[in-house]
Amino acid sequence: MALLLAASGIPQSLYSQLFQKLSTETFDGGHYFQVDTCEDGRQRRLVLTSEFMGKESQVFLIDHAWTFRLSDALKQLEEVPGLAERMASLMCVDIDLNSDAEEADHVAKEEGDGTVSWLELEELDIDDPTLLLLDLPSKFPNLLALSLCGNKLENVEFITQEITKFKHLKGLWLNNNPVLQKCDDLMADTILQGCPRLEIYNSCFTHNFGEWALGFCGGIYDKDNPGCFHQSDCPLQSVTSLDLSSRHIHNLINEAFSPIKMPSLSYLNLRGNPLDQESGGNLLELLKRFTSLRALEVDIPGPLGESAVEILESLPNLSLLNGVNASKILESGKCVIDSILQPRLPEWTAEEPLSVRVINAMWLYLMTYRLADEEKIDETSVWYVMDELGSALRHSDEPNFRVSPFLYMPEGKLASAVSFSILWPTQTVQKGDECNRDYLFGIGEDKQRSARLSAWFHTPQNYFVKEYEKHWQKLQSISFCSPPMKSPATASLLRSNGSALRVYTDVPPVEEFLTRPEFIFTTDPKEADIIWTSTQVDEDVKKAVGLTDQQYINQFPFEACLVMKHHLAETVHKAHGSPEWFQPTYNLETHLTQLTCDLSAIIRLMETGPKICQKYIEHPALFKGKKFDIRYIVLVRSMNPLEIFLADVFWVRLANNPYSLDKRSLFEYETHFTVMNYRGILNHKNTPEFVREFEQEHQVKWLDIHLRVKNMIRAVFESAAVLHPEMQSPTSRAMYGVDVMLDCHFQPKLLEVTYCPDCTRACKYDTEAIFSGEIIKSREFYNYVFGCLFLNEVINVSPL
Repeated sequence: MALLLAASGIPQSLYSQLFQKLSTETFDGGHYFQVDTCEDGRQRRLVLTSEFMGKESQVFLIDHAWTFRLSDALKQLEEVPGLAERMASLMCVDIDLNSDAEEADHVAKEEGDGTVSWLELEELDIDDPTLLLLDLPSKFPNLLALSLCGNKLENVEFITQEITKFKHLKGLWLNNNPVLQKCDDLMADTILQGCPRLEIYNSCFTHNFGEWALGFCGGIYDKDNPGCFHQSDCPLQSVTSLDLSSRHIHNLINEAFSPIKMPSLSYLNLRGNPLDQESGGNLLELLKRFTSLRALEVDIPGPLGESAVEILESLPNLSLLNGVNASKILESGKCVIDSILQPRLPEWTAEEPLSVRVINAMWLYLMTYRLADEEKIDETSVWYVMDELGSALRHSDEPNFRVSPFLYMPEGKLASAVSFSILWPTQTVQKGDECNRDYLFGIGEDKQRSARLSAWFHTPQNYFVKEYEKHWQKLQSISFCSPPMKSPATASLLRSNGSALRVYTDVPPVEEFLTRPEFIFTTDPKEADIIWTSTQVDEDVKKAVGLTDQQYINQFPFEACLVMKHHLAETVHKAHGSPEWFQPTYNLETHLTQLTCDLSAIIRLMETGPKICQKYIEHPALFKGKKFDIRYIVLVRSMNPLEIFLADVFWVRLANNPYSLDKRSLFEYETHFTVMNYRGILNHKNTPEFVREFEQEHQVKWLDIHLRVKNMIRAVFESAAVLHPEMQSPTSRAMYGVDVMLDCHFQPKLLEVTYCPDCTRACKYDTEAIFSGEIIKSREFYNYVFGCLFLNEVINVSPL
């Protein structure tokens, strides 16, 4: 218990109060807090309802509403009664936006008196025939603003035909209609030509934007005050706050956006706009003339400069930049300042079942822990969702509460454990204050805090795009020079007196199938000439066991550069940049910024331990509709000079289910995974039979594929040899498994390199060498492996 308390960070002053609530399972948060909706009902927040709560004065239990292993998530949502409904409500994705097109007709008929200037026909299932039937231009000839968001409009010709009849239109919203998913810029150009006064199109400013668009964003114009055909002399005089974020503005300098028109402007948000048609210097000069401007929101780096300090030095009148005090920024010298970020809100369609909506939204709410006992740490993380009160805690960089997971074990054993989260105030809070927590408690910029926040917020795209571009420019600039070919340096270990080589192994198949008289087994590793083990042998192990530098070991020093996925990616990137045989790969510990800013699931998965992220091969070559990969066996005698061989026997590993990219199938192991040795039903396919049927199905020659695979494998090991000369050891010999997939163009893709691979199939099934036609007996597998590595034979293997 003491260890759990210390790990949780709970102040000692709260221990007795916590124990009392744990022992009685007291959930009394409802007496102190209230959950309110915000963000138009798409998010919730937690508000203090008691008069006052001092720092570290109270502790609260938060129940876990849903606890699961990731692979079981969808199944539980579909099978546990009421779970999907509760989670959908908690995550604010339970509202269906269905209506009836008749409602649109009713609205049109009722308001069609010719004087309406603002019309909203949103989420009404209006399709193309209905739009024509409504005849809106005849009923509303003086319309200034029209919103048809979230309908079923698809036909470009029908839409442009109707919209261009509105000659006074200033604002048009067609967002979330199918037509926008398939049409090009032609529709936009046609509408802009037919509606020359249009200033806002699909939430973006047009090149015509002026006082009406600025007034709309400044809160002057809306349904109750739509404006008129000709604006008044000074319509923007009263604007003090102007949010122009994500309006796709390329050029802000025009007659309407000026300090003369908006002398009282004190807050301006320019985030998310390219502003690529004007220099940052010109825009800064313009902003200087807004003498009342005190608060500015802008992407950093971005059109105004590369750093927050640079912008503040150009605009000395600013008090706040991106919600942070200017003096604080100047004192700290911070470059990127983004304290006020727009939250990511769940997206869904009316057709999606609640279970799918929850799966998509859950990454905004999930928390995680791993279980451990005295023997080991559970390899599979536990994910959980806090109850409605806990899940309403929103993020703050300067939080007033802290949350920590806690396992209560009333009997002192893991079997009796009950999981809770513990909540306590870290600052003094007053009635009506929002209660929040730091989603990334203890994680600073050294661990990519800004990039990780992208799981919950829309972080500045400009910054990530630049980092991504720099990353790929660096990779693409790399060229690799293969090491010169050298004569082999290894020799057979066979003794002149004919005595056998003693082998120590902890690998049962080696002990069973290595039957050559040149090798005998010993149970004492100190007596062995050859150590063939599945465990890592480092200097500490050598010392503890009593091994010497003269004994041969089936591993090379520093081979982690090949067999650990994040090191393999680094090896390939440093040597080859981004070769076509290696999918785009990111080490999330170091390259999260270069990866992306919108994949919440990937970012959150970092919390369960070191991860790499690799682009999924979404269009693989299939065998009779099923996904497959191929296991090759590579034998390495030396890294310098490089002596590697490819075993003539390789085998295909097939998924059990037909391949699908349907979202539901992503949780099906037997659809997307091919290794069935340990899970699922193993359906072995003899390699020659597979090759013949594959060639026939796809009309390709396997020899062409095989040559590409050989070149790829050679390149991988050359990379390690050049970048890591410390791998070379005269007493190292090793066997590696190299797993390969083919894409739909039959190009090989490297999946991973495995140390001491499982070769059960090679020892179990006789096969025929694909190109020589020679029969390879399964029982001889380790005989020719050891013959190649230690006797310098080339039987059933091919030099690379």
